[in-house]
Amino acid sequence: MDGIGIQVLNVSKKLGANQALDDVSLNFEAGHMHGLIGPEGAGKTTLLRLMINLLRPNLGSIQYTRDGNAITFEKVKGVVAYMPQQQSLYGDLSIDEHLEFFRDLYSIPKDQYQQTRSELLEITRLDKFVDRIASKLSGGMYKKLGLMCSLLRSPEVLLLDEPTNGIDPISRREFWDLLYRLADKKILIIIATAYLDEAERCSRVHLIDAGKTLLEGEPRELLIKESVANFDALFIARAKS
Repeated sequence: MDGIGIQVLNVSKKLGANQALDDVSLNFEAGHMHGLIGPEGAGKTTLLRLMINLLRPNLGSIQYTRDGNAITFEKVKGVVAYMPQQQSLYGDLSIDEHLEFFRDLYSIPKDQYQQTRSELLEITRLDKFVDRIASKLSGGMYKKLGLMCSLLRSPEVLLLDEPTNGIDPISRREFWDLLYRLADKKILIIIATAYLDEAERCSRVHLIDAGKTLLEGEPRELLIKESVANFDALFIARAKS
């Protein structure tokens, strides 16, 4: 498929005494919404940080491709956006001031910025709250602001580290509705989550635990193949095997 894909090839990473990743191989196809699924401590955050060169693997490699051809990270880093689990937002800045700050940071042309800003405020439904400071936002609104800041430069790859963690069910559903709208644009989305029910919301899932690869593929196909009703049952079955 046209677009940017990522291949994780036999990657191992040690953080101090902890073997965070152990010979992990995964394939993230271009144009799909991928779920990186696993419990706390599975290695999800480490893997995302390796993908954006914040960390380097001890063994193995991470290969970016465009239209099926291998390219260096330097060639794509300008179109890769990363939303960390602990977002670096400023409590005393308003929504509008955050957008202006990231516009300057990314050197986005004025005309492009105005159009993107309007679209993002509309789809996040934050257009009526542009003057509210970040410290006064609800958990769901705070997450949406973080996502907007990541999306300002119209990335082709979006890496999300547990974006729905700690927000209420309604905000969680709204956040997923927002992700579906982004997925329609055929960008590569990788969402790391410990919520197993979110696995079935993705077009591809990659299950990891204790730094090791368990399974990857289309959600329904994996459940059928493993003869289980849901991903909770799948992880339990794998833990016993």
